[in-house]
Amino acid sequence: MTMNPLHHALLSAQPDEAPFLSTLDGETISYGALRAKVARTAAALAAQGVKPGDRVLCQIAKAPEGLILYLATVFAGGVFVPLNTGYTPAEIDYFLDDAAPALLILDASTQAARGVAQARNVPLASPSDLTETSLAPLPPCPRKPDDLAAILYTSGTTGRSKGAMLTHENLISNARALQAEWHYQPSDTLIHALPIFHTHGLFVATNITLAAGADMIFLPAFDLGDIAAALPRATTMMGVPTFYTRMLGDDRFERAAMAHMRLVISGSAPLLAETHAAFQARTGHAILERYGMTETNMITSNPYAGARKAGTVGKPLAGVSLRLARPDDQGIGAIEVTGPNVTPGYWRNPEKTAETFAPDGWFITGDLGQIDADGYLSIVGREKDLVISGGFNIYPKEIETLIDALPGVLESAVFGIPHPDLGEAVAAAIVLRPGATADAEAILAALAPNLARFKTPRSLHFLPELPRNTMGKVQKNELRRNFTGAS
Repeated sequence: MTMNPLHHALLSAQPDEAPFLSTLDGETISYGALRAKVARTAAALAAQGVKPGDRVLCQIAKAPEGLILYLATVFAGGVFVPLNTGYTPAEIDYFLDDAAPALLILDASTQAARGVAQARNVPLASPSDLTETSLAPLPPCPRKPDDLAAILYTSGTTGRSKGAMLTHENLISNARALQAEWHYQPSDTLIHALPIFHTHGLFVATNITLAAGADMIFLPAFDLGDIAAALPRATTMMGVPTFYTRMLGDDRFERAAMAHMRLVISGSAPLLAETHAAFQARTGHAILERYGMTETNMITSNPYAGARKAGTVGKPLAGVSLRLARPDDQGIGAIEVTGPNVTPGYWRNPEKTAETFAPDGWFITGDLGQIDADGYLSIVGREKDLVISGGFNIYPKEIETLIDALPGVLESAVFGIPHPDLGEAVAAAIVLRPGATADAEAILAALAPNLARFKTPRSLHFLPELPRNTMGKVQKNELRRNFTGAS
């Protein structure tokens, strides 16, 4: 094998002069410049001692250099390990121990981890040390499709973070499937406002852009002013539901301003049907919702051409198979998947790897789903979030949908807390709309005609906002911890 699969798939074909990236302050990078920067940065990594198979940890603020470091690490045969910029030195210490990297890359914003790295004798570098180099370009390191390209650490909501291993083939197959599913073309320009330490911004947004030979407007973070400034040049946008709820609160994002856009995509957290409807009414765009995980890349998508059903995440991508294990009498079952997109397992964690795969090799997502008559998947919730009260299975999503539809409610999260008699009791955290007043009795009375008594929350907790991780997912483990004993 003389080829580097990811390099060949994502960086080998585009014309030198074609644009790859631009920023609002005027920086531009063409595909020719990108290839040159990646090859020289790969040489700098090799000069730092990075060898094929070595892990390169990177904790830096979002910048174009982050994408160059990702591609250069894989180009050099290494394994890229991006770290959330919010991780503390104590958390970095765990990752250094677990990943055993050959190099840790820090910038001015993440220097707090320097002492931890020095204590462990891990070599350090800054982005400029590696990307601003005059070294001769390094040829792409030969790798096989099943060689590792990246490790992404999960958010660790149920214990220590696990390193999901992702191969060249995992990433390439998913980029190609998404490119075909979403009709991505060289003429597309993406608004990139996502973080790049997560699969959504690093792999979905970046790899599909590269695979298509398209370009992106690279924003440091989500900012309504920046989005509005980038919008006239864009054809596509990817975001989390929070992006779209905030855009709905800004008069600049209306039908005329977005008439030229081709595609608007949401993922990483559930999109409320109400948000889907409101956004379509305001802009004329039906948001395309898709479903994936760190360990599997993207699994399903609503169609580009065809009905984009609010509250569903569509059908499996080409090459991906999905099944519902142990369905109940409502057709709700545990979502399991197989395909070239699925991780081979967790880094240095064979026990957790074994737990996460069914005996026949299908990956157990931990999500619960239901498939409608048209084959569209709806995510009912996490299997670990299933509430079992008095022997009854209770699906939080059903209750959340009813609460969210009530006047004055912005959003809710339903979860289980220990109960001495029932095993678990249903609890709900509720965020009200501005100006609405908290009235627990009125909410419970409104739920009563549509909800069996055993499903009715025994406690309501009114919060200014729901606890979320950096990708917008509600942290129900935090709610359980905070409100245990409140039933």
